[in-house]
Amino acid sequence: MPEPSDLPSLTGPRRAVVDFATGTVALTNADGTTLGEHPLSSAEGFAIAADVWLRAGWDAKYVYGFTWLGRPVIQLPDDLMTLQELIWREQPDVIVETGVAHGGSLVFYASLCRLIGKGRVIGVDIEIRPHNRAALDAHPLRPMIELIEGDSTAAATLQRLRALLKPGEKAMVLLDGLHTRKHVLAELRAYGELVTPGMYLVAMDGIMARLPGAPRARDDWETNNPRAAVEEFVAENRDFALEPPVPPFNEGATRTRPSYIYKGFLRRLR
Repeated sequence: MPEPSDLPSLTGPRRAVVDFATGTVALTNADGTTLGEHPLSSAEGFAIAADVWLRAGWDAKYVYGFTWLGRPVIQLPDDLMTLQELIWREQPDVIVETGVAHGGSLVFYASLCRLIGKGRVIGVDIEIRPHNRAALDAHPLRPMIELIEGDSTAAATLQRLRALLKPGEKAMVLLDGLHTRKHVLAELRAYGELVTPGMYLVAMDGIMARLPGAPRARDDWETNNPRAAVEEFVAENRDFALEPPVPPFNEGATRTRPSYIYKGFLRRLR
């Protein structure tokens, strides 16, 4: 179930028409010209319907309605499942995440480490709000989580982070802080060297590139997004390659999963 090489915008003149009576979905231009009609049960039909769902979910802030073991986790559930599969397969010794917010993702990764029987989590954020820190301090998985407050790309922050990494540990990094092209590119350059060869560096929320014109989008998102940062980073750094994880199990007709991590999975080659 690989990631498509490219995907159209989730905004613009296209229209998707779902017909529940016939079990089909048609993609049309604004003038009504049909670009294609597919059964909802087909891989193509599911992909179109999933795009509608992704756009509606983004506009309605769908991901702001979930918790993991008591902490708000602002992630698409499909992405959490993919990350769970990746972490189980790769068995990292340490998972570094930039962007702490409410701490739900940190708790999610820590719970996976507890289930696997190995690993720990380090969260980095420019500001960890007191109520979020207090909630994490009171959480039963707190011993598996370390927190660093500071600019993720600042030399002092990176020095503190490196001091926490132990020789021989397999490290995976997920970038989920400020999602501008400039900042994500700086994080990719700074944190890429911390990723163990064979492990993953993941830039979250590349879906922003597909959302210019959406109600909650900014005008510059077509170029100012994590995906653009990833493309620039890969072009300059041959140690990394775009390599979306392939699900270990799929007996369905679908070939892709709804995801906010658009072109964001990078494997370190060497």
